[in-house]
Amino acid sequence: MNKYRNYIIGYISRTRKKAQRFLERELKNHGLEELIPSHGSILSVLYENGGKLTMKEIADLIRRDKSTVTALANKLVKLGYIEKQKCEEDKRITYIVLTEKGKSIKNKFDLISKNLIDTAYKGFTEEEEDMLAKLLNKLNQNFSQK
Repeated sequence: MNKYRNYIIGYISRTRKKAQRFLERELKNHGLEELIPSHGSILSVLYENGGKLTMKEIADLIRRDKSTVTALANKLVKLGYIEKQKCEEDKRITYIVLTEKGKSIKNKFDLISKNLIDTAYKGFTEEEEDMLAKLLNKLNQNFSQK
């Protein structure tokens, strides 16, 4: 039996916490201390999808439940990074749209994301990065089946 087997989940948990603290420091260093790392997932999918998505689309893309996305989005609205717009054709649909303030931080956001990735994969070969992604995906799939 692999001597690390009993420690893998703990390693993943500690890595997640360290990444969270890293992002909090990066946000503060870039003058974005009012944001939390969880806001990044919403901003990211908006940047990648033309700046306008429904709440359901965001929830599906970031794999979070709609109530969590609603709470995060409401905070981003309050901070002025996004706004909610009703669909003209179907008033039941609400779009989440980047504001000018939200668009204006994209370069900082991209830099923070790059710093996170560069830090996470420092010293890794491309093959090791690929292998890690495949193994973590496989581990994730094991929990998806339960």
